[in-house]
Amino acid sequence: MSVRSLLERASGALGRWQFLDAPSYQVEHAISLTYLLTGRHARRLQDLLHGVWLGHPLHPVLATVPIGSWTAAALLDGLDATGRGGPGAGQAARHVVRLGVVGAVASAAAGATDWQHAHDEARRVGLVHAALNSTALALYTWSLADRRRGRATRARATAAAGYAVVLAGGYLGGVLSYRHRLGSDHAVRANEPRRFVPVAEAADLVDGEPLAVDADGVPVVLVASDGRIHAVGGRCPHQGAPLGEGWLHRGEIVCPWHGSRFHLDSGEPAQGPATAPLPCYETRIDDGRVEVRRKAHWRTPMAVTTVEEASR
Repeated sequence: MSVRSLLERASGALGRWQFLDAPSYQVEHAISLTYLLTGRHARRLQDLLHGVWLGHPLHPVLATVPIGSWTAAALLDGLDATGRGGPGAGQAARHVVRLGVVGAVASAAAGATDWQHAHDEARRVGLVHAALNSTALALYTWSLADRRRGRATRARATAAAGYAVVLAGGYLGGVLSYRHRLGSDHAVRANEPRRFVPVAEAADLVDGEPLAVDADGVPVVLVASDGRIHAVGGRCPHQGAPLGEGWLHRGEIVCPWHGSRFHLDSGEPAQGPATAPLPCYETRIDDGRVEVRRKAHWRTPMAVTTVEEASR
């Protein structure tokens, strides 16, 4: 059996371990309580760690810091152990191990913030991923303490064990991203419809209530608000929730699953956990029917139709 097959079977088995559900919910509740204790700063802190300001999840960016630092440390430790690194190799290894520890703490905070919204198999794999990375962090913290005390041999051995663990955790991180699509963009970004197509009767629109429609196979949500008709993508970029089942809050459409909020004018997220914008569509009314077509540049303000003007 190939290495790939073994890894696939192992990660698949983790996703079926239902006994992980109980501790995962306890961890989730602990994360939620931690944010509640921050009071009015909770939402800003979560959006910061989700990466709403960045346009995609922050966790993968931060994860490169410990992996890169500890990879450099492994090379420096090897040079130091063989006497080929010169007098500064051990000290340099200590500095990059310290950088990795700091980066791992920041990465863990961002990862936990994203993970609390995961479900089923992704939640279980994510819990094991977090456990492995936490173990690696503990081993490197121990290694750092030994380096300060001059216990170079044990420090290198502990770091080597930590590196093996972090590689396993990194593999599961890839499984979460590329198999379970945790953190990926789930919005439908098709280039269709290229021409205006009818999707609903204008009379069916109720001011302030999202209406899910189909535009040549593309899910779209219509929202009549303040005499205008907005059209945005029908699936939340976070995990594909049907935004037609959402609602309006202060002029923003709210995801029914995890509470992400989006500006109707631009599709940009106003609140996480979603980090990517919604696709936007141009709208018009022709003979009493609402028509939409895709907008070429989704991140620019969306063209809207004024009901009064369209009915002239």
